[in-house]
Amino acid sequence: MSVTLPSLLDAWRMVSARRRFEGSLPLSAMGRLGGSLHGQGGDARIVLEFDTDALKVKYLELSIDAELPLQCQRTLELFGFPVVIRQRLGLITREADEASLPEGYEPLLVGEDGALRPLELVEDELILALPVIPTKPGSEAVDAEWPADAGAAEDEPPQPH
Repeated sequence: MSVTLPSLLDAWRMVSARRRFEGSLPLSAMGRLGGSLHGQGGDARIVLEFDTDALKVKYLELSIDAELPLQCQRTLELFGFPVVIRQRLGLITREADEASLPEGYEPLLVGEDGALRPLELVEDELILALPVIPTKPGSEAVDAEWPADAGAAEDEPPQPH
């Protein structure tokens, strides 16, 4: 981790102090994400900004920029999948408080002690950003229609070998 991005912080104290953290996290430090990546090189650039809005909602503004090394499932080539995340997370202590968040806020459940691990938060967001089937931009789509076998009659049942 970078020296300006702590491994554990108190979200409530950070909101009170209106703190901002910038840094980078190595993708190799994210074990759960690592199984989906093809290689562990690279970093995720992070900005965390804690504050309270005009409605007194405590929030964390999260910015993540990363390029994830993936393998295209069409061509089997390696490619860098760009991820840009800008999200405002409303800090809540109970799931029932989620309904009271203003529009545009995503809930982030934080305990009374305020313990927040930036690495885990960033890793969760990157996992959610992964494509279900990685495909390299510009790779050609496979034709979904298969021609009928010209040598076999359509009404004949297949012959066992």
